[in-house]
Amino acid sequence: MQPLKKSSPELQNKIIEAGKRVLRIESQSVADLIDRIDQTFVDVVSLLDECPGHLVVLGIGKSGLVGQKIAATFSSIGLSAVFVHAAEASHGDLGIIGKEDVILAISNSGETEEMVRLLPVINRRKCTLVAMTGNPDSTLAKRAHYVLNIGVAEEACSLNLVPTASTTATLAMGDTLAMGLLEKRGFKEDDFALNHPGGSLGRKLLVTVQDLMHAGNTIPAVPESADIYAVLTEMSLKRLGTTLVVDGKGKMTGIITDGDLRRLMESKRDISKINAGELMSKNPKTVQKDDMATKALQMMEEYSITCIAVSDDGKQIDGMIHLHDLLRSGIA
Repeated sequence: MQPLKKSSPELQNKIIEAGKRVLRIESQSVADLIDRIDQTFVDVVSLLDECPGHLVVLGIGKSGLVGQKIAATFSSIGLSAVFVHAAEASHGDLGIIGKEDVILAISNSGETEEMVRLLPVINRRKCTLVAMTGNPDSTLAKRAHYVLNIGVAEEACSLNLVPTASTTATLAMGDTLAMGLLEKRGFKEDDFALNHPGGSLGRKLLVTVQDLMHAGNTIPAVPESADIYAVLTEMSLKRLGTTLVVDGKGKMTGIITDGDLRRLMESKRDISKINAGELMSKNPKTVQKDDMATKALQMMEEYSITCIAVSDDGKQIDGMIHLHDLLRSGIA
């Protein structure tokens, strides 16, 4: 990488001031929306909540890019939402729109040719039209059932040309609508996780101990009578750094960890005369297989352990879960 050419101090100051100016203007544009959160806003949120079809977001250009994000946000909180490019809509994409859909049309000017051309079609399909526009007196606003004013005093561009503050305000209003809907529906973390099973939050809220535990022949276990060599063999074979200890009926009576073995070696006792029943710790910590995996992680952190037995009654062994299993799944 070539070293960057140093700008003059004067130019550097101009760049810094330009950056600060943009942030001041855009933050003010968002702040100006606060007084526009009124009964119309509440009505639109209620409309979305009761929508029996889809939310169809229409836009073009920069408004279209913002519209894609708005549609994605609504989808993430459980409202069926799609984005349709206003120009493509006239060439077949209108087929996605049904009479039970709510249309959110985004246009700063409210006079975008491709958008205005669609208004008669939307009207014939008897869709509910919500306009998100910076011009409440525009053609789009006049044909809409509801109007959300996203007008800004000025763009952050020094020439007042490039869509900057206006797109920021549009995005903010879209987020505001989505959060209003979230509030109305009493949306919880579990609801969000169901729409994000691949995300970190989804994994934490949806993955159970049973999804990650070692089961069947992969569970390390030795009888109480097993000598230390059998214990070492089982722990090495199953590679969990621990083994459960069971009685003659296969019920769990204790646990032996690599720490227990290390302390035994340090004691310089005759290990040939020690069996698993003597070495084990009784009443090992357990979780149930239907518990969330996060509970297992919390217990590991609380008791400074790396492996927990899985048992619904504290005796019958269902499995074992290790810290590494939680790490691989993204829980930890």
